[in-house]
Amino acid sequence: MEKTVREIIKDTTKNHLKNKNGLLFGQCLSAVGWVGGTVPELTEEEGLIELSMADVANGGIVAGAGLSNRRPIYVIRYQGFNWFNASIILNYACKSKEIWNVPCPIFIRGIAMEGSIGPVAGSSHHSIYYKMPGIKIISPMTPKEYLIAYNDFMKNDDVMYVSEHRGSYANTEELNDFNGNNFDLVLFPISITRFEAQKAKKELEKEGYKIGIANILWIKPFVIKEEWEETVIKSKFGGIVLDDDFTQGVASSIAYELMKKTKKNFEVMGLKNKSAGFSKTTDNLPPSCEEIVLKCKNIINKNKKEK
Repeated sequence: MEKTVREIIKDTTKNHLKNKNGLLFGQCLSAVGWVGGTVPELTEEEGLIELSMADVANGGIVAGAGLSNRRPIYVIRYQGFNWFNASIILNYACKSKEIWNVPCPIFIRGIAMEGSIGPVAGSSHHSIYYKMPGIKIISPMTPKEYLIAYNDFMKNDDVMYVSEHRGSYANTEELNDFNGNNFDLVLFPISITRFEAQKAKKELEKEGYKIGIANILWIKPFVIKEEWEETVIKSKFGGIVLDDDFTQGVASSIAYELMKKTKKNFEVMGLKNKSAGFSKTTDNLPPSCEEIVLKCKNIINKNKKEK
């Protein structure tokens, strides 16, 4: 039986602490289900360090462990807490190697989820780190992808921001790209929108639309694969970048890079420009299958009419 993303994270973390001289930091690691079942049930003596509810200070504690070459894993239970952690991480950990020639490798697990949990918790916020030097950003949604993230971290000495989503934890399957010729549109989904993009493709194909998919794993550095470029160039109407974050950050930047490279039109979908609330009517959710289907139809049908 294949392992879930949840099991891969737990096993990787346990091995990191027991065999790689690593440390694990975070708030409430041992409470409320051990962070969705991704944290091994270890003790402080074995490297599991419970931090206080003081995010502004916690980033500094973890950076100190990174400077000591303990390669800490830092669990940020809600990605919205990055607003408090980012200052120290960006100004000390990310700049340390360049300014002082002292690496500060940290594996940051930023966890997103949706569902009326308020303005501070909620969806992905990888855009906070996107335009700053000294950090890599990856958003693994499959078991193999998570191992790619961890193995890259262990081979290098950069800070790595791992943009996780609880919606991926039960997943056991890999997500394939759909490249080729003559697609109407090509979707470039990030994070949890990758699952919604797969659903949207199936729904649209029932009605005769042809949709390609290029799954974005590495957000930074973002590299346009040759097969992606060819697929977009041969498409009829370009594509859409889908994100679980606000569109003004990663999604817009990637759309610009794709437009520049392919000379095709791109649009973006992501969180609305508002804070999330604690109810369904005030929530701020990433693009759903239904919203993606509607957006694709509007773009395709509008372009067909203009032709």
